[in-house]
Amino acid sequence: MDAILAPSSVGISELKANPTAVLEASGDQPVAILNRNKLVGYLLTADAWAKIHEILEDKELLKIAETRMSDGKKPIRVTLDDL
Repeated sequence: MDAILAPSSVGISELKANPTAVLEASGDQPVAILNRNKLVGYLLTADAWAKIHEILEDKELLKIAETRMSDGKKPIRVTLDDL
């Protein structure tokens, strides 16, 4: 069986019966979806996905900044007022 990377899980039949209740009970944590005790996916609230998306964007911006800082070019100092 695959590792379940969520604090809770629910069978697909229960999910079909009341998806809103499953999301409300999740507390913005991911819910593992099982079909015949096999992991088939994860369910997230919109708020949880927004948090994950923000983290991914921050990682991408950090990667861009690190690349620019190590490109060998001389940095240009600016103030916030200049921007």
